[in-house]
Amino acid sequence: WALTMEGATSLFRTPSEVLEKPVAERQRIRLGGLVEVDSVRKEPDGVTTIFRVTDTKHALPVRYRGLLPNLFREGQGVVTEGSFGPDGVFTATEVLAKHDETYMPREVAEALKKQGQWKGEKQ
Repeated sequence: WALTMEGATSLFRTPSEVLEKPVAERQRIRLGGLVEVDSVRKEPDGVTTIFRVTDTKHALPVRYRGLLPNLFREGQGVVTEGSFGPDGVFTATEVLAKHDETYMPREVAEALKKQGQWKGEKQ
């Protein structure tokens, strides 16, 4: 998957895809999946959040400094944009989350279906 924003291309990857084919340090990508349950914690600075994105097969740590979307929740779909640092943690510059009973980001739903992990409605 490749998404173009302001002239820059961001590849969309799930945690399993990143582990199968690692991306270069500081290469900008979109990492998507579900926010892993019991993984969200605030850092002492009060503005940095650490959480894990999972595709139910693998999970990767994400660090985000800023306000999270109101609909950001554990167990829900999320797409983050950023890059991996030398510590192996994905530093997100953007977090996209939306939820109702029938919605999950298209890229996340398609990736979970491809891996046989989709548990939602058939589309």
